[in-house]
Amino acid sequence: MLGEFRVKVKAMGRVVVVGGGVLGTMHAVAARRRGLEVVQLEREAEARGASVRNFGLIWVSGRRAGAELDLALRARALWEQIAADAPGTGFRPAGSLTLARDDAELHLLKEAAALPDADRRGFELLEEAAVRAVNPALRGEFLGGLLCRTDAVVEPRVAQPALREYLASGGGYEWLPGREAVEVGPHAVRDHTGTWHHGDLVVLCTGATLTGLAGPHLAGYETPPVRRVRLQMMQTRPLPERLTTALADGDSLRYYPAFDLPGRALLGPPSPVADRNRAQLLLVQRADGGLTIGDTHEYAEPFAFDVDEDAYAHLLARAEALLGAAVPPVQRRWAGVYSEVADGGALYHRSRVAPGVVLVTGPGGRGMTCSPAIAEETFA
Repeated sequence: MLGEFRVKVKAMGRVVVVGGGVLGTMHAVAARRRGLEVVQLEREAEARGASVRNFGLIWVSGRRAGAELDLALRARALWEQIAADAPGTGFRPAGSLTLARDDAELHLLKEAAALPDADRRGFELLEEAAVRAVNPALRGEFLGGLLCRTDAVVEPRVAQPALREYLASGGGYEWLPGREAVEVGPHAVRDHTGTWHHGDLVVLCTGATLTGLAGPHLAGYETPPVRRVRLQMMQTRPLPERLTTALADGDSLRYYPAFDLPGRALLGPPSPVADRNRAQLLLVQRADGGLTIGDTHEYAEPFAFDVDEDAYAHLLARAEALLGAAVPPVQRRWAGVYSEVADGGALYHRSRVAPGVVLVTGPGGRGMTCSPAIAEETFA
């Protein structure tokens, strides 16, 4: 678990990273920033998992006070530093607005704005008119909103290639797509072609793939340390207007630990479809103007192979209620699966698989946000 394994960087010269998602790629970035040579393997031609099936949110606002908030704020600072060298990530310090549709939600937002760490989060409670001044495209019905200035966004479909381009430009980095890691040994991993890749450290960032390479190691735990979560999302065609912030609705207050305050007990029940799908509205405008809208949460495996249209209809209705207008036609729908730690008190899972081989996985919905700080802690 976190803190179980630490790497002595000064004794190292070469790192092998398994996994082309954001967590693996940020480990490659962290290693190169420390002057270490890196080879990165990815079984697909390009990452296809949760790292590209998400909002691209660098989400500080909802994090639990203490270690989780510290990790998110450190990651936010690292994202901004890294994006200065890799502008293709599409990093934008857009902030976010969480909007209240009734008095109970507004009361909970007031409690959050009064938290001792509200300044660190960049919280400011806004009345309805102030919300519209901050984000003029919002013409729907709401009573007010919580502005979080520390939240940001990146473009998830292009962030990893942009980071690799940055890594390749400095030398000391090799990208090997289409190589599935099938076996580990001391300070080494073998891919499906039979090639062994040796390093002072091998970092396995296998994402939601809890079988295969990580399977025998994870099976050794009496209680599984990580589980998988499925979500549904969609993306629309471009919206003519520019949204100045990311958006969240009041249902998001039920899920994020920062809002686990007395006022949460006063929230009314969610709609049946939101309750059944554990749905919350998150909305981010992409660089091309399209809207990424989601999401849902499913925990019981085996996951369905199809998607629930009722959940999409609910999320579209919620988005239109806040925007006060019809959203553009949906262009893409997808489901994604990510891994998260089963222990609610942990932020992610890190463990030693073999001498010189470490598994890092399970950040859950924190993955896109916290990956640079998680990688930094591996090399701390």
